[in-house]
Amino acid sequence: MNKYLERLYNGLIKENPTLILMLGMCPTLAVSTRAMNGIGMGLSTTAVLIFSNLVISLLRKAIPDQVRLPAYIVIVASLVTVTELLIEAYLPSLYEALGIYIPLIVVNCIILGRAEAYANKHSVGLSVMDAIGMGLGFTVALTLAGLLREMLGNGTAFGAQILPAGVEPLGIFVQPPGAFLIIALMIAIMNAIGIKTRQRHLVDGGCDGVCAKCTSECKTGEVSAK
Repeated sequence: MNKYLERLYNGLIKENPTLILMLGMCPTLAVSTRAMNGIGMGLSTTAVLIFSNLVISLLRKAIPDQVRLPAYIVIVASLVTVTELLIEAYLPSLYEALGIYIPLIVVNCIILGRAEAYANKHSVGLSVMDAIGMGLGFTVALTLAGLLREMLGNGTAFGAQILPAGVEPLGIFVQPPGAFLIIALMIAIMNAIGIKTRQRHLVDGGCDGVCAKCTSECKTGEVSAK
């Protein structure tokens, strides 16, 4: 796979920041009461992530190691401020819905994590693609969670009524417990898919499923790596 497409696939599926790496859970649980809120927060975070990775990758050789993290925070905070002002000016309804979680993008562990783990070690092109992949993965997770909670808790999808008259929605799903239930279900599905994938790799590598007969090579994980 092309290394640029690999970064996109990595963020969307293989290392989805919310469903696999369990990052950014605070905004995921708090703002995913509606699908549109999830899209708004996800795209806002994606924009900040793209430009922060871009700037940090460009400056990776100029920023001293001693002030690396403070420099990242200053860069991210500046980008978040611009994003917040733009949303307040052009999307006031979204600004009111997201509230305090827009400025809190500054301390979103996805952004600082990608800056430290990837952008300061790789080229601009790969860093931007990594940001796009991670940002889209975060957006998809938030949107799906918001859509499920909105459908079950309000009987609507993107604001449109879908439940027939007389059917009462389950209000718990727009409350904090509902957020945990939906996110847990989504993570369980991703884990189940991952388990099947690992099993398939083991079988393809020669594993017969009888652990007592496994060689030392298999036990160390070399078979699964193949």
